[in-house]
Amino acid sequence: MLAPHATPTLPPARVTTVLRILVLSTFVVLLNETIMVNAIPRLMREFEVTASAAGWLSTAFMLTMAVVIPVTGWFLQRVTTRTAFGLAMALFLAGTALAAAAPAFPVLLAARVIQASGTAVMMPLLMTTLMTLVPPQDRGRVMGNITLVISVAPALGPAASGVLLQLGTWRLLFLAVLPIAGAMAIFGRSKLVNIGEPQAGPIDWLSVPLAAAGFGALVYGLSGLGAGNEAQAPLSPEVMTLAGAVLVGLFVWRQLALQRSSTPLLDLRALTFRHFSVALGLMCLSFMALMGAFILLPIYLQEVCGLSSLHTGLLLIPGGLTMGLLGPQVGKLYDRLGAPRLVVPGAALTALCLALFAFVGEQTSPWLVLALHVALSAGMAFVFTPVFTSGLSVLPPHLYPHGSAILGSLQQVSAAAGTALVISVMSGRAATAAADGADATGALAMGVRWGFGIGAALGALAVLVALLVRTPPAPEAPAAAEAQDEDGTTTPTKTAPTST
Repeated sequence: MLAPHATPTLPPARVTTVLRILVLSTFVVLLNETIMVNAIPRLMREFEVTASAAGWLSTAFMLTMAVVIPVTGWFLQRVTTRTAFGLAMALFLAGTALAAAAPAFPVLLAARVIQASGTAVMMPLLMTTLMTLVPPQDRGRVMGNITLVISVAPALGPAASGVLLQLGTWRLLFLAVLPIAGAMAIFGRSKLVNIGEPQAGPIDWLSVPLAAAGFGALVYGLSGLGAGNEAQAPLSPEVMTLAGAVLVGLFVWRQLALQRSSTPLLDLRALTFRHFSVALGLMCLSFMALMGAFILLPIYLQEVCGLSSLHTGLLLIPGGLTMGLLGPQVGKLYDRLGAPRLVVPGAALTALCLALFAFVGEQTSPWLVLALHVALSAGMAFVFTPVFTSGLSVLPPHLYPHGSAILGSLQQVSAAAGTALVISVMSGRAATAAADGADATGALAMGVRWGFGIGAALGALAVLVALLVRTPPAPEAPAAAEAQDEDGTTTPTKTAPTST
């Protein structure tokens, strides 16, 4: 996609068009990451599966992204922008169509994996293009707008699904998305320009199965810990978790070895930049806590409080809107104040809200849940924009695709691990409470409180990491390069402010 150290700078109007296409398309595909959350109770009844099995519709989506995204660091440097976009949207559309027609649960699960494969390409493509086209002094503001994609789309997933489920079958979750995604694919292919020239290069095929097996075993093991069904599992969760950790370690070792002699699948030299590594750690902890909360809230509101899927969706909308409205403002504040003054109070507010969620019960007012969710979303808005901007800004241009791939991959691993962890703890504690004589609702409420308690502990760790965040110095302006239109013509380059 880009030659090393080459940064094309298009006229402002063209940059705005490119970024808007990628932002809107990524919003559509990321919305599906959490759109199944509200449908889990209905799918459990229709397909006669357990809560743990139905939860894999969300976990498998995030896990697939975690497995595919490492390859995108290599992939985006070797295909054109329009080719990458076309492949991503084609996979997403195929998965969405298959999910809408799925006759059985395994087919639906496979469709979610195909959907996620397309989504996995879109995220690094958006981040790499942004870092390539937008000058450093404008990145905070532009990244603030892109918070709509990174954070708000998953946040609005449960809300959108709640409304659609009230209108009809769960298949509407996919039928409603299909024409929108199709229109974005057609429009995007006609308007996108190719940024830079692709570079030929080999791929290390040993790294691909190492990443897939490692991350898969790790999250599978985590999903079983504390769930109370170890005796029925073919392999104990402890063994799977350990095996996954070992395989991920081998994947890392393989990349380090390839950096000395060949081309790594994922260039881990990005981790040698301290600002990037600290931002990565904060992002991982924050996503573990956030996605755990997003999974627990619909279960609590529907199964403990007795709200309908529609009311649950409506209750969660204000939080998603809060994060979206704050994103651009936080981006502007980042350009003025830097990262530490934003991420520390944001992480502290997030941890406090998660701790307060740990005290919810059967009699808790939904209005209090609404207020806590809005405050939690506001705290996350003050974390994510500075984290993504400060982390990627310190990297040299030739590491943008790999930095974006590392960030996106670990974001999904963290989200999947957080989801699996809180669901496992919730299930385990609910089973213990039921064995001690609690009724079904009371036992589930106990499990939910423990799940939020785990989120609060993760939030407290995130506050400690946030104290280490610094605003990186502005990098030197790299050399300019050319960008190609869809007809192959080149566009003169010049530095200019951008907007999205």
